[in-house]
Amino acid sequence: MKIVVAYSGGLDTSVILNWIKETYSAEVVAFCADIGQEEELKGLKPKALRTGASKCYVDDLQEEFARDFIFPMMQAGALYEGEYFLGTSIARPLIAKRMVEIAKAEGADAIAHGATGKGNDQVRFELAAAALSPDLDVIAPWREENFRTEFPGRAEMIEYCRAHQIPVEASAKKPYSMDRNLLHISYESGILEDPWFDAFAPENKGMFKLSASPEDAPDKAEIVTLDFVQGNCVAVNGKQLNPLAVMKTLNKIGGRHGVGRVDMVENRFVGMKSRGVYETPGGSILHFAHRQMESLTMDREVMHLRDGFIPKYSTLVYNGFWFAPERLVLQSLITESQKNVTGTVRVRLYKGNILAAGRKSPVSLYRPDIATMEADPTQAYNQGDATGFIRLNALRLKVAAKVAMGGKKSVAKKAPAKKAPSKRKKG
Repeated sequence: MKIVVAYSGGLDTSVILNWIKETYSAEVVAFCADIGQEEELKGLKPKALRTGASKCYVDDLQEEFARDFIFPMMQAGALYEGEYFLGTSIARPLIAKRMVEIAKAEGADAIAHGATGKGNDQVRFELAAAALSPDLDVIAPWREENFRTEFPGRAEMIEYCRAHQIPVEASAKKPYSMDRNLLHISYESGILEDPWFDAFAPENKGMFKLSASPEDAPDKAEIVTLDFVQGNCVAVNGKQLNPLAVMKTLNKIGGRHGVGRVDMVENRFVGMKSRGVYETPGGSILHFAHRQMESLTMDREVMHLRDGFIPKYSTLVYNGFWFAPERLVLQSLITESQKNVTGTVRVRLYKGNILAAGRKSPVSLYRPDIATMEADPTQAYNQGDATGFIRLNALRLKVAAKVAMGGKKSVAKKAPAKKAPSKRKKG
């Protein structure tokens, strides 16, 4: 039996890799997607081989991640529950996609992951795998009772690694867990399980990796320009960049000014609430600037229609339905909506804030000569026309109000009684 295991080199996946090899008497192929973890990937391949893998793939998927996952999601204006930029959620379908490809290339019988049975990631991995390779088996150790019995806590995992000479750096007490990629870093569990705990307090600033605290950010604002073509950012500060370089550049600039920090209690797909703290500096700037570009170039009804789908689209991504037909249909609508989202946005970054500092477009729908409060030289708008417009829209409101006030008689007045014809003699 051959199994492809999602591997990060941390305590959990190191234990899982060896445990699966022993439990299933299987050949294990380790796989790690490089989606922007930076230093976390150092020495990963030799560590996987020492842990028991017959082979280890470490594939650089950053460009694909930015181009085919982050950018389409930004075009959709996706924001889960009004705050979360979906950094972890959007990475899972890409990881699952590559795992399925490796499993097919290796002739593997199954794929395996180390996602907990309480979280969203198990759903995201497995729904993506089901959509891409419906006959491929999935192994999830955290949902197996014998695994949970053997490893009720981190202490047992650390002892298991010591006994099996598995090289890991871990302590019995860890204050929180973190997940990093090109779009964000998420922090959860441990000390963060208390929703009253202030993650942004000065004494906790050492937790953050991508951004300075707003208090420590520069005292001078920085102006940044973003150029868009059909809803995608193609340049930052006048320099042409591909999607990957856009994300890296904006992460660096945004992080310097402390933008993109979020602390929220969210609703997991599996039914419970959880508390997460996020750093999304580049994504926050891109999301804000994209909206500014749309405000200038997108038709009102198209914008309102697309905006109506934002909660649905965001929930599909959050819950793991990236490859579902309904998400693909929504993406087609979104792509169509972006055809004229072209131009330049200027933003001002200052101590955690992103402020609009200007927008311009060759296809702008904003016409100052029409919108002006001064005399309209185009005569495109006759203010007198508004009278009838308002009367027609007010009609149903007036009727409903009179009915509510019991004025039915005034709505439909009785017609006056007809007089009987007078009888006159002829002649």
